[in-house]
Amino acid sequence: MSCQNSSDPQVLCSSEQLFLQPLWDHLRSWEPLIQSPFFPVIFSITTYVAFCLPFVVLDILCSWVPALRRYKIHPDFSPSARQLLPCLGQTLYQHVMFVFPVTLLHWASRPALLPHEAPELLLLLHHIVFCLLLFDTEFFVWHLLHHKVPWLYRTFHKVHHQNPSSFALATQYMSVWELFSLGFFDMMNVTLLGCHPLTSLTFHVVNIWLSVEDHSGYNFPWSTHRLVPFGWYGGVVHHDLHHSHFNCNFAPYFTHWDKILGTLRTASVTAR
Repeated sequence: MSCQNSSDPQVLCSSEQLFLQPLWDHLRSWEPLIQSPFFPVIFSITTYVAFCLPFVVLDILCSWVPALRRYKIHPDFSPSARQLLPCLGQTLYQHVMFVFPVTLLHWASRPALLPHEAPELLLLLHHIVFCLLLFDTEFFVWHLLHHKVPWLYRTFHKVHHQNPSSFALATQYMSVWELFSLGFFDMMNVTLLGCHPLTSLTFHVVNIWLSVEDHSGYNFPWSTHRLVPFGWYGGVVHHDLHHSHFNCNFAPYFTHWDKILGTLRTASVTAR
């Protein structure tokens, strides 16, 4: 889309495009890496570990800075090295042994082509919101089934509940089936919506952050559920109750599906 010889609406769209163009041009300078089959695994692991690391540091500091415990949902719990290392090891193992071969097959059959133009800012934001809502719906159904059907729970989902109190690095402590299910939902949504590569990358970053925050065990004043109004977003407190009680709060992020099906539980109700 060009600003030259265009009507006012087109100029507006071009302005939104130009807002993200410098960022997209910078990313395109790394095009050989982004187009390589190694990029999805490197990007996923690096982003995940980078988001987990601050919470790991906070868990270590809690022993010396008791004031930090006021933000912990379970103030007396701090994950040990015997809990942290297996979680990190399983994430690395699954990405190398399972995710990378699938990525390689996808790369061989459908090489990535990067467009020259950046997406419009509003379109990027709309697509991210729609992707989150779709992912929330898909995982809600998947999650509910894997709790209601005993065989599915024992075979595929139980491993994720082995740590009764969640912590950041336990976010991806899951079976290969669960990891691939979430990855499938993730990729299917950006494909269905025809998302720009920059939108897809941004959505993946947001999705990883929200999932890590949900498992972090920290309820800060700036946590996402405190920033979204009207209780629409459950967040870390919402998901921690799921890990504590198993039979509630099946949606990963938003609260509307749990409200509709009567599976929503809040901290205030639990306290009463």
